[in-house]
Amino acid sequence: MSFVAILIALLLEQARPVGRGNTVHSALRYWVGWCGRTFDAGKPYQAGLAWSAAVLLPALVALTVYWLLAGLTDWPLAVVWNILVLYHCLGFRQFSHHFTDIRDALEAGNEAQARERLAHWQHGDVNDLPRSEIVRQVVEHSVIAAHRHVFGSLAWFSVLAAFGFGPVGAVIYRLAEFVPRYWAREKSTRIRPVSEAAQQVASDLWHLLDWLPARITAVGFAVTGSFEEAIDNWRQYERRARVTNDGVILASTAGAINLRLGTVSEPTMADANGASDGSGTMRASTMNAGMEPEVGHLRIVVGLVWRTVVMWMVLLALLSLARLLG
Repeated sequence: MSFVAILIALLLEQARPVGRGNTVHSALRYWVGWCGRTFDAGKPYQAGLAWSAAVLLPALVALTVYWLLAGLTDWPLAVVWNILVLYHCLGFRQFSHHFTDIRDALEAGNEAQARERLAHWQHGDVNDLPRSEIVRQVVEHSVIAAHRHVFGSLAWFSVLAAFGFGPVGAVIYRLAEFVPRYWAREKSTRIRPVSEAAQQVASDLWHLLDWLPARITAVGFAVTGSFEEAIDNWRQYERRARVTNDGVILASTAGAINLRLGTVSEPTMADANGASDGSGTMRASTMNAGMEPEVGHLRIVVGLVWRTVVMWMVLLALLSLARLLG
């Protein structure tokens, strides 16, 4: 029933996106901050305890509710619970308004407004960026945001749900992404922020948990784009650069749509709404000797993302059907 839960959650998120500052996200923000302040005192084992409390305890609650509902009603209410959890973990619409506003401004020739919208999205200074650089950064942010908001969550949800763990994978993934961002934000806004050890542990565990989903997303973009160019660009990137999960995704994207991209750094601030938007870019090496970004590429990248969504949904549907028939 994972396919049904994912499909309904995606449709709900498109029809009625989760609002910023909703009760669930506000509660989780408070919880993550409290765990950092309560359990972290600067030592590595305390940092691990703080991260475990912030990420694994909510996941355990989600799992317990799932098992209770599955035991009481066989599957109907358990599926509803999966849908509700996924609905709050997914987030196309949590960043797509930034993308749409910038694209519309660029298509109207209003670069000043596009820079203003991009600065609001990135929380940075983009006043001197030329038009092509605005497009490049929008593409990079959008691709990484789509991965973190959708593909990564669905990857871990699908893997662990197949073993009977319900929505645990999506909860762990989204919180593991959020915790290092939120603790980094507290470093600059609170008198007593979490320690460097806690931030390092959170960052390392996020890299570890995102390793597999990042490569699944990269493969998806390659399959739905220009496959040979995407894989070749991915290989070249791994040979000449310090490999990051975001870099793998961007290398595949650059080859898939024949576009010259840079790299995206780790998120540093944030956005306190509980969902990453891929903010915080850092120009590094060129990903691909492709075309310079143009406004038309924004629509191309939207097509790439949605083709990848459809591809994975068809694959999940086939796997679900095979499981039912088998």
